[in-house]
Amino acid sequence: MSLDDRNHVLTPSQLNTLARDLLEGAFPLIWVEAELGNVSRPASGHLYFTLKDARAQVRCAMFKPKSTWLKFQPREGLRVLARGRVTLYEARGEYQMVLDHMEEAGEGALRRAFEELKAKLQAEGLFDDARKRPLPAFASRIGVITSPSGAAVRDVLSVLGRRFPLVEADVLPVQVQGATAAAQITTMLQRAAASGRYDVLVLARGGGSLEDLWAFNDEQLARAIAACDVPVVSAVGHETDFSLADFAADLRAPTPSVAAELLVPGRDDLERRLRALDARLRNLQSQHLRQRMQRADRAALRLNALRPRARLDLLHRRHAEAMRRLAAAWQQRLDRERAHLRHADAVLRAAHPQRCIDRLRERLASLANRPQACIARRLGNDAQRLRALARSLEAVSPLATVARGYAILQHDDGRIVRSVLDAAPGDRLDARVSDGTLRLKVEPR
Repeated sequence: MSLDDRNHVLTPSQLNTLARDLLEGAFPLIWVEAELGNVSRPASGHLYFTLKDARAQVRCAMFKPKSTWLKFQPREGLRVLARGRVTLYEARGEYQMVLDHMEEAGEGALRRAFEELKAKLQAEGLFDDARKRPLPAFASRIGVITSPSGAAVRDVLSVLGRRFPLVEADVLPVQVQGATAAAQITTMLQRAAASGRYDVLVLARGGGSLEDLWAFNDEQLARAIAACDVPVVSAVGHETDFSLADFAADLRAPTPSVAAELLVPGRDDLERRLRALDARLRNLQSQHLRQRMQRADRAALRLNALRPRARLDLLHRRHAEAMRRLAAAWQQRLDRERAHLRHADAVLRAAHPQRCIDRLRERLASLANRPQACIARRLGNDAQRLRALARSLEAVSPLATVARGYAILQHDDGRIVRSVLDAAPGDRLDARVSDGTLRLKVEPR
């Protein structure tokens, strides 16, 4: 061994340190999908195991507290998706992975697809707050895009009816789960926006797994929400669930019920606001009237000091007349505002849910006999059309031609004789006439 070689002799700890630095510098944060093996959790709370496939395995460690935050129980044979960094345990010289995240593999693939698509759309500016539209202060007509049989639609309609019965809510039925759900939701959203009927649109669905909510992570749906001319509220899943529809929408509500509460004011809140506005109007009117009276008094004093008595009396009378007209005008305005408040109160009372139900029942009773009349009219039209078709068929039927005195010649195999070239001397033919069939033999001419 040369002198230079001796100067570069390493101890085992130095060698392992160099190897660890090399491994950690060469590998970024990586994802590994594999099967759990040799799972162990000592009293320290750390988690030790191996990630393996059919040909190899890797030792892994997941330290506390991250190991206690797992949403599942690690067990032998479970397939997982793990994220971590490659390192080397210097004390033993063993290569291993130290993990900071781990999830079951099935949902992990969906989660990766979700994160990749989210990053793509976010980079395009699809989720920017600057492009989002404000919601209307008072929505008069709301379109609810959801399953007509789910709990979400019942929650939304119940809250809307309780808080503000005057609002019109249309349920736009779609599938909210399954292979065709995303396309249905996208089409319904575009049709509703193009109709110009709605002030705001709500996407609603109850909670579920990432797979259950996957229809709302569709790229085309997210782009349709961003391009929609009508403000869109996303109320998909529970408070902890997030979808691409939430990020693209103009407002994300934690639940369908909260979405309904955000869209319409409460009836009690509206009444309190009207009373406050009425009180403010009265105060402003009184204040304005006092100012005018004070101004008139000051003007009267100046006139009394600077003008003759006759001029002062004239101005006084004009002032009195102006005050009378002013008081009458304010009284008329007060009466008009009070009448408006009484009318608003009557409208609120008329929109009581029970009255709406009674009107709908009357309408249902008036429409009860319409289906039978429509069916009878349709059957009559179909029968008339069938008779016309029968007459047309009879006009072109070969049997009708036979009935007029003609005959149809056929070979034994059913071929029709249309020309003298279709039969040879000695052939046996059947001649079909109106009342039966004749057996013929072709003779030479």
